[in-house]
Amino acid sequence: MEQKSTLKEIEERFDKDVQRFSNLETGQQTTLDASFNMELITDGIAATAPGLKKILDIGCGAGNYPVKLLSKTTTNPDVTLVDLSKPMLDKAAERVQPLTTGKVTTIRGDFRTAALEENSYCVIIATAVLHHLRNDADWEAAFAKFFSLLKPGGSIWIFDLVAQDHPAIQQLLFNQHYGRYLTNLKDEAYRDQVFAYIEKEDSPRSVLYQANLLHKVGFKTVELLHKNLCFASFAAFK
Repeated sequence: MEQKSTLKEIEERFDKDVQRFSNLETGQQTTLDASFNMELITDGIAATAPGLKKILDIGCGAGNYPVKLLSKTTTNPDVTLVDLSKPMLDKAAERVQPLTTGKVTTIRGDFRTAALEENSYCVIIATAVLHHLRNDADWEAAFAKFFSLLKPGGSIWIFDLVAQDHPAIQQLLFNQHYGRYLTNLKDEAYRDQVFAYIEKEDSPRSVLYQANLLHKVGFKTVELLHKNLCFASFAAFK
């Protein structure tokens, strides 16, 4: 894993990309079904947490998910935004604060080491962030922290790049089919560029790996919401 991007390198890349990550309509174009999953996850939160009082968004980017969610709830929850990038945090707070009378808190840094209140949050949102975790110990510590932060009955909502456990299926879904999607989006050079930064920056795990780990750290229920090739959304309930 030594060749993977450092947190500082990841931070610097996202510092330069605030405008693209502020688009509610397209989300990230390299991400399959981005806008559909945003609707699905925020609808899911609204349906399962009607008394929503406290939201945590880790790797919040420019705040698309809280912005969308707050259009679907009338509870005026407190919102805590965590991200490595200060420009992303500033944009997220600017967009989120007018949508709730609750307190909006920004924390710049790594969610794994951020000082966050345990047994406190109704909902954690983790979209396009967990693929930056590295080894198995890192993944387990992160999922255990999510469990500790949630109130009883609370939930975590994940949408992310995922891997396949079988090498031939990984080759088929990622290299072949997702590669074709990226080529059609722009061209082969663009496909190669996206593949290069995924190889440099990301360490995704399979849906089954993550579901098993969520159960291991204590979550009672895991629900698969949607999967398309190498992207999936799912939720877990404490």
